[in-house]
Amino acid sequence: MNPREGGGLLRRHRDFRLLWCGETAGRFGAAVSGVAMPLIAVSVLDADTFEVGLLNATAWVPWLLISLPAGVWTDRLRRRPIMLTAAAVSLVLFASVPVAARLGLLSIGPLLMVSLLTGTAAVFFQTAYSAYVPSILEPEDQPEGNAALHGSASAAQIAGLGSGGLIAQAAGAVNGLLANAATFLVSLLCLTGIRHREHRADRTGHRAGSLARKVRDGLSMIVRDPWLRTFTLFGAFSNLALMGYQSIQVVFLVRDVGLDPGAVGTVIAATSAGGVAGALATRRVADRMGTARATLLFELGIAVFALLMPLTTGGAGVLLFVTGGFCVATGAVAGNIIKASFQQRYCPPAVLGRVIASTAFVGYGTIPLGAVLGGTLGTVLGARAALAIMAAGIPLAGLVLLFSPIRRVRDLPTSSGGGTWPASAASQPAQRPRPPH
Repeated sequence: MNPREGGGLLRRHRDFRLLWCGETAGRFGAAVSGVAMPLIAVSVLDADTFEVGLLNATAWVPWLLISLPAGVWTDRLRRRPIMLTAAAVSLVLFASVPVAARLGLLSIGPLLMVSLLTGTAAVFFQTAYSAYVPSILEPEDQPEGNAALHGSASAAQIAGLGSGGLIAQAAGAVNGLLANAATFLVSLLCLTGIRHREHRADRTGHRAGSLARKVRDGLSMIVRDPWLRTFTLFGAFSNLALMGYQSIQVVFLVRDVGLDPGAVGTVIAATSAGGVAGALATRRVADRMGTARATLLFELGIAVFALLMPLTTGGAGVLLFVTGGFCVATGAVAGNIIKASFQQRYCPPAVLGRVIASTAFVGYGTIPLGAVLGGTLGTVLGARAALAIMAAGIPLAGLVLLFSPIRRVRDLPTSSGGGTWPASAASQPAQRPRPPH
């Protein structure tokens, strides 16, 4: 019997189910810490707006510093052990914050260091994870798999953001990081249970050649290919604006709107519900409109509602923030699902790690800049004015997609024709997953 006749992917594919469970747990913990870390800075350490922006920035600086070599190492090494190591390191680091607080050693400096080191672990985990998914899924299963992963990630973010605020209110912001540490333990157990093993031969084609040359190969692929180049530039501008407003949203909601920590978590969780809506709608909209047109709808058309967020006031006016954030999350998650499926089918497996890392270097590299920019604007102009500026950048980033080849086609391509890739990639066979368990 065709395995795809046996029900949904989560039901019939044991290894993917474990990967999904581990990733969902990790996303929940990351959402808890996304609320807990700024609240620790604001309510425990009395940090100012710039320091809160800097705290968000340090989590993303590693994408600028090490994402390119991380992509090369991900193509050379087995990807599951990389994820296991990164999860273990993150577990220890997040657990160390409550310990430091109890010993009276916690200050903004150590908190920034934890943010930097866990961000470094996240670079390796995310690069390896993104390249690992197509090694265990058939190409025709990848859109469903990406939708499941992104949808559950959004649902976990909703629960994590709400829980983060409630934990901070009930037990203290510092204790919120214990929940995050526990989720990395769950991720470790799930990853350990995966039966699929990458063969050593899958990486032999990448052992020759210097690290610098491999890094240049990855960047040159992005520069030469119009589709990858478009998505990369869009990601850079979009992430700059997204992190700019996200880095100051807690400060804005607490100090300008007047919400307590529990309400902050609830409001941000409500905006994240848009991610679930985007995950549920992506495949249906893409099948009806085409993947290229759906990308424009999600990343440009829906994004204009971001302009509602800086108009937020107390009471019923909070619905403006919820509506704007909901639409932003819907478009971002739907666009990420389409982009992930496009990359996994468009790029040969032999270079997928480098492509992911190279796009992340440019796209995620603007995130710390956005965090610092948001914090700086918040300090100089006030949180509301800064939020207005950064929110306007979200739909403006979509113009990169509008003035690109995406505007002229219905569907994104599934193959580049081989001209973009290094000769070594063309000779590497695609990795075929073992049958689902």
